[in-house]
Amino acid sequence: MRSIDLIIVRGAGDLATGILHRLFRAGYPVLALETERPAAIRRQVSFCEAVYEGTATVEGVTARKIDSCDISVIRSTLAAGEIPLLVDPEAEAVRFLQPDVVVDAIIAKRNLGTHIKMAPLTVAVGPGFTAGDDVTAVVESMRGHDLGRIYLEGAAEKNTGIPGNIGGYTAERVIHSPAAGILKNAVRIGETVEQGDIIAKVETESGSIPVNASISGIVRGLIREGYTVQKGLKICDIDPRKTEAKNCFTISDKARCIAGSVLELVNAYEHGRN
Repeated sequence: MRSIDLIIVRGAGDLATGILHRLFRAGYPVLALETERPAAIRRQVSFCEAVYEGTATVEGVTARKIDSCDISVIRSTLAAGEIPLLVDPEAEAVRFLQPDVVVDAIIAKRNLGTHIKMAPLTVAVGPGFTAGDDVTAVVESMRGHDLGRIYLEGAAEKNTGIPGNIGGYTAERVIHSPAAGILKNAVRIGETVEQGDIIAKVETESGSIPVNASISGIVRGLIREGYTVQKGLKICDIDPRKTEAKNCFTISDKARCIAGSVLELVNAYEHGRN
């Protein structure tokens, strides 16, 4: 049986948070790596909010921002019952800490530098990676029959650009910024909106541009107030199921499914089964 001293997860958005949460609750020592300005939509269930707030708590588990990859700081944070989170977009900590497992859960739809030699076990979530070449294993992130499927050869489904179907809506439920500027929110995550309601404004050099709700429903995700957005950036997600407000504040079924597959791979590695 192998000893796992550290698992590094690249990313701390909502899907990565599901993975971090599951591994941590299972007793594994984890470290999250994030960018300097994460743009999570589902902020209420994303540990990356710790980059801005210092800490972020999701379903009883807290991530705490740390300032260096000093192993003593990482261990003391874990010992205090919290997940350490480090701003390290280039994953420099991997070279210094030499973890047993690296998980790429950035969900960038392309490889941002993760490679198979980073750790004895390397796992990537979603498209942009080939199992056995770029990483040890790939976990499917596309909603549907194969969600969570583990590939030890080959790759996940290519990005279609079409969001998963929720309540009969796909692309309609996702809202993108109409211009570049500073986002000013008019609603909060968990609020009910009607089609056409103003949910935010983008403050540009030439004036304020309103952002309207594309459909009626609950604001499932919304980029944080004051974020500098680019035209076309995904800024909001509306759930048409108006009775599902609680879902805005809990880890999704998709994240839990993917997390279960990552946990399976880690457990198999720990017991020498891969």
